[in-house]
Amino acid sequence: MSTRKLQAGIRSRTPLHEGFLKVYRYVFDVERHRGHSVQLTWELMERGHAVAVLGHDPNRDEVVLVNEFRPGVLVAGDHPFRDNLVAGAIDDGESPIDAAVREMEEEAGLTLHEPRLIHPGAYVSSGGTSERITLVYGRVDTSGGGGIYGVSTEREETLSVILPAQTYISRVRKGEITDLKTLVAGYWFAEHHASGNFDV
Repeated sequence: MSTRKLQAGIRSRTPLHEGFLKVYRYVFDVERHRGHSVQLTWELMERGHAVAVLGHDPNRDEVVLVNEFRPGVLVAGDHPFRDNLVAGAIDDGESPIDAAVREMEEEAGLTLHEPRLIHPGAYVSSGGTSERITLVYGRVDTSGGGGIYGVSTEREETLSVILPAQTYISRVRKGEITDLKTLVAGYWFAEHHASGNFDV
């Protein structure tokens, strides 16, 4: 089998909706594995890229999640108030690390120390959106944690949820965490928690 890298390109891009979420109809020229090329029409959502933050207090061995309304979960037929990682959009010109520090303050009222990348960016659902989420780990002091936060101008309301590390790991392993970024970070955390080494 050939190891040649297949090619694809954008032929056209037509806006369908440009609000908080932007939806475009693309026409792509795509090489096929069988050796020919086709034109494919595809509708994609664009909203930029995001960061998700795993805040951990190693002294108290606790992690920080936030509970908030998730509309997609309600539409899918599940209870829409979920415990997820602190997360948000990366603003233009902002680094993922800077975004992680800002989001931890906005959504949980905590200062993120020694932030580091867990993963430089994974696609959420690459057949339907261009969004990529960077995962960041950092240390926080949960002794003053808890409370309700969020950016009011964005109609955001987040309840800070402080969990023992083992409770978070258990909820991940039992499938009680259904948010993918929170799940992926949880498996990373479980591995590093077992070794006691959080250096990346």
